[in-house]
Amino acid sequence: MPGLETSLPSCAKQRSLIQLRARTITTTRWQGAAHQLLSDLERRISEIPLERFRNFCIVAHVDHGKSTLSDRLLELTGTIAPGGNKQILDKLDVERERGITVKAQTCSMIYKHRGEDYLLHLVDTPGHVDFRAEVSRSYASCGGALLLVDASQGVQAQTVANFYLAFAQGLHLVPIINKIDLPSADSPRALEQMKGTFELDPSKAVLVSAKTGLNVEAILPAVIDQVPAPVGNHLKPLKLLLVDSWYSNYKGVILLVRIFDGQVKAGDHITSFATGLRYVVGEVGIMYPDQTRQTLLRAGQVGYIYFNPGMKRSQEAKVGDTYTTVGVEKLVEPLPGFEEPKAMVFVAAFPVDQSDYTHLEDSINQITLNDRSVTLQKESSEALGAGWRLGFLGSLHCSVFEDRLRQEHGASIIITPPTVPFKVIWKDLKEETITNPAEFPDGGTAHTGIIELQEPYVLATIALPQEYLGKVIELCEGNRGEQKELHFFTATQVLLKYDLPMAHLVDDFFGKLKSLTKGYASLDYEESAWRKSNIIKLQLLVNKEPVDAVARVVHYSQAERLGRQWVTKFKQHVDRQMFEVVIQAAAGRRIVARETIKPFRKDVLSKLHASDISRRRKLLEKQKEGRKKLRAVGNISVGQEAFQAFLAK
Repeated sequence: MPGLETSLPSCAKQRSLIQLRARTITTTRWQGAAHQLLSDLERRISEIPLERFRNFCIVAHVDHGKSTLSDRLLELTGTIAPGGNKQILDKLDVERERGITVKAQTCSMIYKHRGEDYLLHLVDTPGHVDFRAEVSRSYASCGGALLLVDASQGVQAQTVANFYLAFAQGLHLVPIINKIDLPSADSPRALEQMKGTFELDPSKAVLVSAKTGLNVEAILPAVIDQVPAPVGNHLKPLKLLLVDSWYSNYKGVILLVRIFDGQVKAGDHITSFATGLRYVVGEVGIMYPDQTRQTLLRAGQVGYIYFNPGMKRSQEAKVGDTYTTVGVEKLVEPLPGFEEPKAMVFVAAFPVDQSDYTHLEDSINQITLNDRSVTLQKESSEALGAGWRLGFLGSLHCSVFEDRLRQEHGASIIITPPTVPFKVIWKDLKEETITNPAEFPDGGTAHTGIIELQEPYVLATIALPQEYLGKVIELCEGNRGEQKELHFFTATQVLLKYDLPMAHLVDDFFGKLKSLTKGYASLDYEESAWRKSNIIKLQLLVNKEPVDAVARVVHYSQAERLGRQWVTKFKQHVDRQMFEVVIQAAAGRRIVARETIKPFRKDVLSKLHASDISRRRKLLEKQKEGRKKLRAVGNISVGQEAFQAFLAK
């Protein structure tokens, strides 16, 4: 039937046209709903005056419940739906897996109080000392802070550090006691500690349980009443502070900014005071909790900006920089900015298989786009091949970076034990900072061209229960510590301050402290000073050849003990060869330990039964001569697996 054949394609065409029209209508409705939602949010924000803005952050010791409390506050203000994802502001896999915050995250909320809308800006900060730079940056965008204390743990070392940091910035602190639902909770003790240690009024403290949501609704009214509104004028020329930045593959570098004066919108031409570069604003918005586009950002707000064309190099985004509109640079006084954190822990990283070098290089570069505190330089080792020397803020920072490489990029990597920088002062008074132990001068040079060797010290603050005091003092003294302060801030809690060499601190000092005190002690530290020290380079020699990847700078008193450990451990991973393998540990020019791996040896006496002793001796001497000739032309081969096993924790 010819008529039916011609009608079939037209029916199919008509059906596809109907489907396309239906899809277009659905998309238009969805876009309309999204635009309506956006308009409602923008309208509410535009009607809120500056006096009803509040910028605040949550600071506490590790694991006192900051991210959980953030979730409850976001649910309370309707920013996220209740009962959804846990720790919504912790966006990295490693943060969720370890239950810690690594990167400070921000979110804006609208809260109705006494019939009026308030715009609240919340920052969830990391609790670990390695990420203190994130906390101090967060303070710059805030007018107040919630000082959170776990009711069962009480005031701990990082609580003390965060208090003094906030106090120095002039922030208003709202005391919060969390985890009051736990059977071990002791709220009166926590309140007494806060009063005795920080002189905070216990009557202003809010007692909550972030996990169950108990009394969380009392926090935001306390924030509104106690935290001052930001100061600024939206009619003045634009002045904004760059607080943080991250990299997007599609948009380039995205900036998190705090607007002090004026306003900024898409299409504005702005310039940086630090670099002098000019940009065209592509989009502005707020974190609600994800990026939510807005028409403009005005004085007092914290939001994000990206440019069109995008900023391609994350090095251009200097945290602490001031931006203003092109043409009014002379009318605006730049803000003081931040001190960039310095890397204090260095490791060498090598791919397990050298064919993975390019993939690993791309992975490292991608992570450093969003973590500019990591320093990076190329390095090569005869034993392990081509690699990098990476600098970190602390041991946890290094561990998190390694986890991200393995989890997010599937990298197979060898990491050498962490080391710290050392200073060499030469006879011409020139100072040189050495971060690679292989470049440290050996004992011979030390007697000729060097006046002094120095190592970095830190001031460690340890909070612990009284019953573990003796063990902890013993640990500190055994790590060359000098006691600076000891006082009881309650009847059972002690605050101990020690000057410790940083080299000992990165050598799993925290792990030893936790095991001695059954997990009850807490540690915080800050850079103290460089001190003259009797330090020496310890090297591993295989048949008198140094293994560059294994060199370490240690105190003279540790050299023999570590040297013996090294040779014993390395011997377990080296296979027997046709030659004798001599493994030695050298401290400067002095050999402090030695192990020998005997060679494979043919039994040349097996054919002799009742022969004369001189005949036996002749055959053994002949074998020895042959061995000497072989050693002169050949060399031993130590596989990369031996070094990997030796460097494995």
